[in-house]
Amino acid sequence: MVVHQDQLIATGANAPIASCDPSAHAEILALRAAGRQLGNYRLDGVDLYVTLEPCLMCAAAIVHARVRRVVFGAFDPKAGAAGSMINAFVLPGLNHRVDVFGGVLEERCGALLSEFFATARIDPRGHR
Repeated sequence: MVVHQDQLIATGANAPIASCDPSAHAEILALRAAGRQLGNYRLDGVDLYVTLEPCLMCAAAIVHARVRRVVFGAFDPKAGAAGSMINAFVLPGLNHRVDVFGGVLEERCGALLSEFFATARIDPRGHR
């Protein structure tokens, strides 16, 4: 979810499979919605809250959007780009710095993700 001046202005949920769009991660969709809401691709003063550590694609979009702060719950050792696999937010030469806070409500976020993926792996006939 995206917050601007203490107001929720946008949300997003992962949709790459449903939309046949590899870039349709929750962060990207939330940033797009926030840009439309604010009428600008630069999201100065915006905070982004996500359940899972952003991937490299999302981290780059967050930097380019000029997001002020990212707060995430669970770390992603396989694809996390806020310290787990790489820390894209501290790469030299970036034109913007994002404050990043990870591990917030980590256990709860991890449980939510585990529940989601356990359910998502069951096909309509009930097979995994």
